[in-house]
Amino acid sequence: MARTGRRIEAHATFRYAVEIDGISEAIFSECTLPPLEVETHDQKEGGYNTGVHQLPGRVRPGKVTLKKGVSSSPELMHWYRDVVNGKISDSERNMSIVMYDSQHEEVMRLNFERVYPVKWSGPNLNMGENSVAIESLELAFAMVTFD
Repeated sequence: MARTGRRIEAHATFRYAVEIDGISEAIFSECTLPPLEVETHDQKEGGYNTGVHQLPGRVRPGKVTLKKGVSSSPELMHWYRDVVNGKISDSERNMSIVMYDSQHEEVMRLNFERVYPVKWSGPNLNMGENSVAIESLELAFAMVTFD
């Protein structure tokens, strides 16, 4: 039975925070959450001619993309450099992305485990533009949980 008198609120996309273990510079202008997808396998059944059964398979995680203005702090670049230098297990961190409502109450928390950077993209430098230099960091993870 549906509840009455309960307000349903659509939440703004700009009220969020990124928390990364060991990184104090976690202020980002954009965060793209990954698609979380379960692969399916088609199973045909004799005598069932109107379709096929779709059976669940492996979970295929996407990647998180974070974007921010270029700053003088080297923390994120050092994190990426450690992975490039083969220190992957030392570089794995836990990360949370928290979404807030208009009253700054937590709406959703995604907890990512064993996160490490897999791609860094620098800003597009163009003397004819008057815009902020944005760098982007793409992150892989082992597991995600929801609070």
